[in-house]
Amino acid sequence: MDIAPFHRRRLSLLQRMGAGVAVVPTAPERTRNRDTTYPYRADSYFHYLTGFPEPEAVLVLVTSELNDGPKSILFCRDKDIDKEIWDGFRHGPDGAREVFGVDEAHSIKEFDAKLAELLADQPSLWYSLGHDTAWDARVVAALNAVRAQSRAGKRAPTTLHDIRATVDAMRLVKDTDEIALMRRAADIACAAHRRAMRFTAPGRFEYEVEAGFLHEFRHNGSQYPAYPPIVAGGANACVLHYVDNNRPLNDGELLLIDAGCEVDGYASDITRTFPVNGRFSGPQADVYDLVLDAQTAAIAAIKPGASFLDPHTAAVRVLAQGMIDLKLLEGSVDGVIETAAYKRFYMHRTGHWLGLDVHDAGEYRHGPGDNDWQDLAPGMALTVEPGCYIRPGDDVPKAFWNIGVRIEDDVLVTAAGCEILTLDAPKKIADIEALMAESRHG
Repeated sequence: MDIAPFHRRRLSLLQRMGAGVAVVPTAPERTRNRDTTYPYRADSYFHYLTGFPEPEAVLVLVTSELNDGPKSILFCRDKDIDKEIWDGFRHGPDGAREVFGVDEAHSIKEFDAKLAELLADQPSLWYSLGHDTAWDARVVAALNAVRAQSRAGKRAPTTLHDIRATVDAMRLVKDTDEIALMRRAADIACAAHRRAMRFTAPGRFEYEVEAGFLHEFRHNGSQYPAYPPIVAGGANACVLHYVDNNRPLNDGELLLIDAGCEVDGYASDITRTFPVNGRFSGPQADVYDLVLDAQTAAIAAIKPGASFLDPHTAAVRVLAQGMIDLKLLEGSVDGVIETAAYKRFYMHRTGHWLGLDVHDAGEYRHGPGDNDWQDLAPGMALTVEPGCYIRPGDDVPKAFWNIGVRIEDDVLVTAAGCEILTLDAPKKIADIEALMAESRHG
């Protein structure tokens, strides 16, 4: 494992903090049912700074020269051969220090006492208060232990900072190691979407297509799906977060698939919509081309210095005009946008940050004003995912009933503009139909 990226991030955080102590715990194991836990995944903040994959661990950063700082200290489970027989390998403190490059490593059993020692006479504590009540109690107990020594001249930190805000700003701009992992996650997910297009046919079930995705993810080295896959045929595509994935796929319907994978914690997030039988009908093609045009306009708006909202604004304008042209709405483009009438058929934003979390860390605004949206900068990664979801209605042309289309790509902001990381998943009508026809005749 290359520990250099994690070491650089810890040093960067130490420099941003000034004098004080930071406490960054990982996620606990979660019970699925009875005595069975969910597959374990480390907390994203903790992983970003350590790469350490085990539960029951916490990182402490000491910035000032008190306690021989600045330094990074990892507390983790002890080495235990008997438990390793049942549950697998443990690094233990000595192994963790050697493999993950921290300055010190101790047993998690020593954390409570040592944290009180580390907090004494420090001016500030950096911690995500309220994120986990169990860790809150331990940190508060350590603070109170220091306060109890006030007559002995010890002082507890008087300033509390939310460490998430500082790390969020770091995570918003990806480094070269993160971008490489995101490229890999994008490549694997693109292959899965191509596989789905080849496999899909009338009579198959949504879950059969989902199974192909999960196979492709794991076969190519992804550890997990980045989120529960959406495999939505026909009317199900008009349910934004449909995850039942249990209905048969019918001839003449569209299939919307929103699915991505994780590679070493980093997510991809792709949506493609295509015909179950391999050929778009006229109304389906009309809606699809509208959404694709909206996405093209949104991607064109992504460049350094542009506002995060600019891609959404560009997409909405194209969608509003298209909804009028398709007789889904009446009036002018400006009127449809001003009254938000377009939200009947397009009710979500055009994208979100992407990284260690599929809805990644980082502020979308830098102030309270309507125009105080975050400016885009090289290294930021976001999705671009306009859609159009047409439920039946007396005032809706019947040819468009139950057509749901979303097209989503992962985009990296570059110095010259932007790069689409997920181009290998076909999205032009001709390319989709050609791939699906090839599978049927091959």
